[in-house]
Amino acid sequence: MTPTRPRRAPALLGALVLALGLAAPTAAGADEPLWQLLRGGGQVVLIRHASTEPGTGDPPGFRLDDCATQRNLSDAGREEARRIGEAFRARGIPVGRVLSSRWCRCLETARLAFGRAEPWEALDSLYDAPVRERERTEAVRALIAAGVGPGNLVLVTHNFNIRALTGVSPASGELVVVTPGPSGPTVAGRLPPSALR
Repeated sequence: MTPTRPRRAPALLGALVLALGLAAPTAAGADEPLWQLLRGGGQVVLIRHASTEPGTGDPPGFRLDDCATQRNLSDAGREEARRIGEAFRARGIPVGRVLSSRWCRCLETARLAFGRAEPWEALDSLYDAPVRERERTEAVRALIAAGVGPGNLVLVTHNFNIRALTGVSPASGELVVVTPGPSGPTVAGRLPPSALR
């Protein structure tokens, strides 16, 4: 009986490796319908700024006109931002306007990914300004309702802002794809940083 045990373990291990190997392409291709949607244009891509140095919010007394006073992207975050742009270019995703919160971590994410960014106050952080949530969220809704134009509209902002608009709380560097519609924007799907390869 003893000789059969060593043979069974490698057989089970081999079956497990085969199953994992077969599952990997399926998992990798799970995001393809969302990429296909983006290739057609007309969508809104909400991007939470890429990973930052440790911390929450910004240091006391920070200023929008001085990046040195803010919590900024880490080296890993800068690489995440570059990967976003590379993923769009590799898949032929058309990009229209790129708007960003005026916070440096958002502007840098947008510029590293797409080479440009239009600062827009409506995308500014709600972390310390919850009383502005309705006003800023309605401004974003109005922009989306006015029409996306050619390509996809990219909005780089913060977790609180994306959550207020969609109910989704994304990870740093995560994309939330929203489809405009007559009854307002609806979430078409999410692309986590791991999908941006």
